[in-house]
Amino acid sequence: MKRNDKIAPEFQDIQGWINSKPLTLKEMVGKVVFLDFWTYGCVNCINTRPHFRRLYQRFSSDGNFVMIGVHTPEFPYERNPENVRKAVIGFDLEYPIALDSGNTTWKLYGNHYWPRQAIIDAEGKIRYEHVGEGNYEEMENKVSELLAETRRAPVSASQ
Repeated sequence: MKRNDKIAPEFQDIQGWINSKPLTLKEMVGKVVFLDFWTYGCVNCINTRPHFRRLYQRFSSDGNFVMIGVHTPEFPYERNPENVRKAVIGFDLEYPIALDSGNTTWKLYGNHYWPRQAIIDAEGKIRYEHVGEGNYEEMENKVSELLAETRRAPVSASQ
């Protein structure tokens, strides 16, 4: 786990969305955002699917939580949107999936390995990053902690 509190880079050059209309991080300020950078052909990514489905199911009813899969291909065949759609259906993923086919957003986050997760707080700052499998309980605890912070945050007069 690494805490750096840098502002999360906005999605760039997204080629399409599955399970969602196009989203921006700017419109999600005020929410906790869990980003999962993955590709469907990666065994380590496949191993994380059940854990992230459960995490999504646990927190999806909280109006202050958003989970987004950022599908970033490693191989040319993984760039085909129809192949990604089939994988999303096969893995039973209900949350939004951004198609980062040019690996642009992936690079903005400094990624080098699959899978990689980033948890963004309600102010748009990256508060947690993880590479690889594991640490699922730690990630779940971080989401809970950030959601609690969001609920304790004072409401400004302009809201």
